[in-house]
Amino acid sequence: MQFLFTVAICTYNGENRLSQLLDSLLLIDLIDSDRPNWEVIVIDNNSTDKTQEILQEYQQKLSLKVQFKYFFESRQGVAFARRRAIKEASSPIVGFLDDDNLPRRDWVINAYNFFDKNPQIGACGSLVRANYEVNPPQNFQRIAPFLAIVERGEKPLLSNSVLPPGAGLVIRKKAWLENVPEEPVLLGRVSNSLLSKGEEIEALCYIQKAGWEIWYNPEMMIYHDIPSSRLQEEYLLKLVAGVGLSRYHTRTIAVKKWQKPFLLFAYLVNDLRKLIWHIARYSAILPQDIVAACEFKLMLKSFISPFYFLWFYRRLSVHQ
Repeated sequence: MQFLFTVAICTYNGENRLSQLLDSLLLIDLIDSDRPNWEVIVIDNNSTDKTQEILQEYQQKLSLKVQFKYFFESRQGVAFARRRAIKEASSPIVGFLDDDNLPRRDWVINAYNFFDKNPQIGACGSLVRANYEVNPPQNFQRIAPFLAIVERGEKPLLSNSVLPPGAGLVIRKKAWLENVPEEPVLLGRVSNSLLSKGEEIEALCYIQKAGWEIWYNPEMMIYHDIPSSRLQEEYLLKLVAGVGLSRYHTRTIAVKKWQKPFLLFAYLVNDLRKLIWHIARYSAILPQDIVAACEFKLMLKSFISPFYFLWFYRRLSVHQ
């Protein structure tokens, strides 16, 4: 059978989250007769809990309805898990779901149709709505995109500077394999790594650099579970710090070598301007306001990012 669409789930220690997602995919297969021929693959990214046992149970259940494959990826980091998913996918279009995502019933067919009608699209992000376990802090919408919460309107949009997150991201396999490096710099949330975010942006920057279009399509809707632990100040500050530190790398992927010194100066001036403005506006409430504190951390780490990568690349060259 020729598959036209692959749902790829990358998971790490997801034993308490996977059942809900897999049940929702089984429901799609049962009630959506218009969907294309599809498969579901799960990349277990070195889990240490009962994830493998849960997946073996579902492999027997799902395989009666839809092609289901399980793969173990020992290299820690969602960047490695996503690359493994792209390689193992049997179809030309791969839709990524995290283990805490729930797709709307028509997500698969809407994603497939959007790519089928627009061959110039290399990647497309979904409309991602949050299922918060507890109410988020006031003004949380200012930093919600860093938790992969994305609502950019009711019409499809070409994404130039604002690239979509990994949750609900759909990729044209050809665009990834021909342009995204085998060894990424940004790995995702890995222990002891300061670069805790940005792995999907790195891949998308390479795809965009090659001339493929990247879009946002609100007809591709998913829901993202946000537990209370992800709204804690410690977690959020670490998250945005990783985003900030990664920015120099993602900003310069499409830049020619001779242009980098000029852009470096421009980025430093602009980041410093934003940082000073933010301090002037929010300095009185920074200790109490989680959102303002996260924005300050993001701007500070973005300003530091070029110097961090100068150290990072030097250290990397010493060890090679």
